[in-house]
Amino acid sequence: MVELERAQNPWMSTEQTQSVGADVSAAQPPSTSHWQLGVAERAFSAAGAAFLSAIIVNPLDVVKTRLQAQAAGVPYSHPLSNVISRMSYFGPSMLADICNVRGTMFADLRCSPSCTRAGIQGTVSICPPDCFQYKGTLDVFYKIIRQEGFARLWRGTNAGLALAVPTVGIYLPCYDVFRNQLEEFTARNAPSTTAYVPLVAGSLARSLACATCYPIELARTRMQAFKVIQNGGKPPGVLKTLFGVISHVKTTSNVQSNLQGYRVLWTGMGAQLARDVPFSGICWATLEPLRRKLLGLVGDEASALNILGANFSAAFVAGSLAAAATCPLDVAKTRRQIENDPIRAMKMTTRQTLLEIWRGGGLKGLFTGVGPRVARAGPSVGIVVSFYEVVKYVLHQRYAAS
Repeated sequence: MVELERAQNPWMSTEQTQSVGADVSAAQPPSTSHWQLGVAERAFSAAGAAFLSAIIVNPLDVVKTRLQAQAAGVPYSHPLSNVISRMSYFGPSMLADICNVRGTMFADLRCSPSCTRAGIQGTVSICPPDCFQYKGTLDVFYKIIRQEGFARLWRGTNAGLALAVPTVGIYLPCYDVFRNQLEEFTARNAPSTTAYVPLVAGSLARSLACATCYPIELARTRMQAFKVIQNGGKPPGVLKTLFGVISHVKTTSNVQSNLQGYRVLWTGMGAQLARDVPFSGICWATLEPLRRKLLGLVGDEASALNILGANFSAAFVAGSLAAAATCPLDVAKTRRQIENDPIRAMKMTTRQTLLEIWRGGGLKGLFTGVGPRVARAGPSVGIVVSFYEVVKYVLHQRYAAS
């Protein structure tokens, strides 16, 4: 009966289920796992959730990364600005001739309406460099859409999908398995520690997923951080970005072996773990009691709509709190991933990076991009967790009916 009660409401803690079924005989047939779902079904549910979330919230991820990269010193100006300033040395007549011949080269050089325009012989409008600087979340949205196109807000979505599907496909099923096993263990051996199980299970599951899929995360951050404008060409994808990182290491360091060169693909993983492990711990430690309370109001008559609402609400709150608390670690992670000097990149530590950010920008620097990060994390965690649990519920109902 205890396992049957947990199957009806699998988010009940072990202590709750023990109190419910303490006076029931052990003749009831136990369930092998709550909701009788295997790892494959859980991974399928998680992959679908990750796919949906990655597409919806990617623009906020791009905005957050641009703000953090700009604070780290990445120059956001049109790539033709320096060329034009150098050409002006030869005089306005020659510059005008070059601009007339290569007019299409400057076709995508668009200024913000608030920027002062400086025409060159009436042929080309050139903007001051500060026209391309980002002044806040909405300003990033506006300038990306105007200067690079609306579709660029989904820059790195392919990398996001390539990252989110396997990462969440590993993360959520492993969290379920770790949580269930740890709750059973603590209930038998140390009941007072059961409340900490979500924190430990979330941290372990996230560490495993992060270490497995980190190179794709590195590619996504670099794709979002750097503005790439090519004349009719397609910006580099995941593989081309990673090959570019490796080739840069090989050309700048002759003493490193091939194996050492590939280590650069895990540059900044310490900062990633330093961000994701606390994020997962805070998130799950907040989410579990919230959704249990919300589902407790529903009782045993759980439906897909109730499960969706309870999980989305709890996950939204938990994800927002965790994102705000771990923002400095996210800033450090971004800074380490966009470092172009491979020698410096492999010598940097998270602690050194945080101190560097603090000296350069203080508290404001540590929380660069906190707005879009929180705005992204709340809905993202809500979508992933609620979709995952609803699909699990639907699959369980199908199995129960068969």
